[in-house]
Amino acid sequence: MPYEGLREELARLDAAGLLRRRRVIDSPQGPRVRVEGRELLAFASNDYLGLASHPALMQAAAEGAARFGVGAGAAHLVAGHFQSHELLEQALADFVGQPAALLFSTGYMANLGAVQALVGRGDAVFSDQLNHASLNDGARLSGALSHRYRHGDLEHLATLLQTAPARRRLILSDGVFSMDGDIAPLPELLELCERYDAWLLLDDAHGFGVLGSEGRGTPSHFRRTSPRLIYMGTLGKAAGVAGAFVAGPAEVVEILLQRAHTYVFTTAAPAFLSCALLESLRLIRQESWRRDRLLRLVRVLRDRLSLSRWQLLSSQTPIQPVVVGDPREAVALSRALEARGFWAPAIRPPTVPAGTARLRISLSAAHEEADVARLAEELNELERQSGN
Repeated sequence: MPYEGLREELARLDAAGLLRRRRVIDSPQGPRVRVEGRELLAFASNDYLGLASHPALMQAAAEGAARFGVGAGAAHLVAGHFQSHELLEQALADFVGQPAALLFSTGYMANLGAVQALVGRGDAVFSDQLNHASLNDGARLSGALSHRYRHGDLEHLATLLQTAPARRRLILSDGVFSMDGDIAPLPELLELCERYDAWLLLDDAHGFGVLGSEGRGTPSHFRRTSPRLIYMGTLGKAAGVAGAFVAGPAEVVEILLQRAHTYVFTTAAPAFLSCALLESLRLIRQESWRRDRLLRLVRVLRDRLSLSRWQLLSSQTPIQPVVVGDPREAVALSRALEARGFWAPAIRPPTVPAGTARLRISLSAAHEEADVARLAEELNELERQSGN
């Protein structure tokens, strides 16, 4: 059989508890979703501000579709750059305090295209070991010499920067690390950029809309900016819609427009999504109660959980990881929660390092405090039962 080797590989993944499958949702995103015919209290989505099914965004999308249609028809540089795209790029640049911004269809494409356009042979990339896969893949595809530094280890990074000869140096880091929920040491990273003449590409997929003044992201959280900072934010998480953007100095954004393959050689996202995102950005700026509520929910969960064998990682963000360790046990825990009416999927290698399989609990401003308290009680009880 021509695919016998693939079948064997799938069987090995299944035996190790690493085989993943999709779940079918038949409802809008929200605190409660209908999964394969059953309503569950959901702690699985990155819809941090509860905007994914907001009526104002749906209305803006419908009005945008009536005006611009549902397909862009071409790449931005050919005939696919609509007025709503242009307005959204300007609004995003202003929001994050950068001179210019460029839209991409996904965060993965933004990171891949940005790294590939900014560095190449003769250059060096320095990447945190826990960065998102898109940054790592961008480094590989760029042709630059790639270095990995230990997670959050600034001394290790400084040593690599000092000893690696290169024409250009580009540091890559998540703003909020997607599986651990911790925040990158941005001020110190920018200091290293100054000391070693480097740039920093910050993937703020999980900080944009959540951290900082009016949700302006990790740089605002630290009250730091720099001409060496290149900012990537996604628009399908806290913003509730889809897409991503890279913002930075005008010459950086122009180089991406000219050279980023994932921008130049792909059809533009539909213009009606940008209409919805302009409304989302207005809500993010004006409705600070959503971020205040998230902070309260984080405190509720952390105060109510009393785990001893499983580990709740330190995080002040809506990402609250409960590390179980063995992937099969993590899957069993997820299934036990589902039997009790909760959806919190197990996250396993290679998404996280071996031995750190976990539940990645995602909180949303749409959750009620009682929802979060119930989840904590169930987790406490399931851990007690697992020790018997």
